[in-house]
Amino acid sequence: MAKIIEEIDSKVLSEVIVEGMQDNKADNIVVIDLREVENAVTDFFVICSGDSPTQVEGIANSVVRLTRKELKEKPWHQEGKGNSEWVLLDYVNVVAHVFYKELRDYYELENLWADGKRTDISTNY
Repeated sequence: MAKIIEEIDSKVLSEVIVEGMQDNKADNIVVIDLREVENAVTDFFVICSGDSPTQVEGIANSVVRLTRKELKEKPWHQEGKGNSEWVLLDYVNVVAHVFYKELRDYYELENLWADGKRTDISTNY
């Protein structure tokens, strides 16, 4: 009997990633839906900022914990955990970017993918 592999919907995954970011008080959370963009590398980018390298690391850890707990998902690849200025969590269909605030301003990742549908997530903390 073949084992059926259940694929997590990328929209649901992006929502859980946002929740993980909010759990650690991430700033300026933006979701970019790239599903309609030709040659996009993923379905969604979820981007946020932290005020310090410690908070950036905490936000990334929170996302990893929550996606594992809620969806039994873990990142296929992680980058940047050593310096905690820009942590990338690659879930294949969703890529989370957790930036140190000044570095995010420098790279302006949202502008590179301006063709995607942007949703700014309000935070009340």
